[in-house]
Amino acid sequence: MRIVLQRVSRASVTIEGKVHGQIHQGYMILVGFKDGDDEAIIDRMVDKIIHLRIFEDSEGKMNLSLLDVEGAILSISQFTLYANSRKGRRPSFVEAAKPNISSPLYDLFNTKLEESGIHVEKGIFGADMKCELVNDGPVTIILDSDELFH
Repeated sequence: MRIVLQRVSRASVTIEGKVHGQIHQGYMILVGFKDGDDEAIIDRMVDKIIHLRIFEDSEGKMNLSLLDVEGAILSISQFTLYANSRKGRRPSFVEAAKPNISSPLYDLFNTKLEESGIHVEKGIFGADMKCELVNDGPVTIILDSDELFH
């Protein structure tokens, strides 16, 4: 599982010309899955995300979590996070899980975030989405389950 997490002051996703989801303070998360990802990996990633201390406290230090600031998440499925560009000029996506695997994992991921008390807005799996955000900081962090937990 691979995530690009951006701390935002606002973010939205538009599908077919209509705003489908939007948040204010929180994270816009791009999330991709590979074969072998499972509920245990999702649980660990959710825990990491909601407790990651990257919001500033009263002294200007990154010391507060998403839970501390009562932030929200805009979650966007993003199979291209598993693009392999080592050869040629056209990326290969063979490392990304197929939709029949990744779609239920994406749904489970969002459910687990919601169960942790976070307000979650979502894109639509497989849709052509237009994402807008104001990256606060900017702060962008890449979380890869292979690097974090193996």
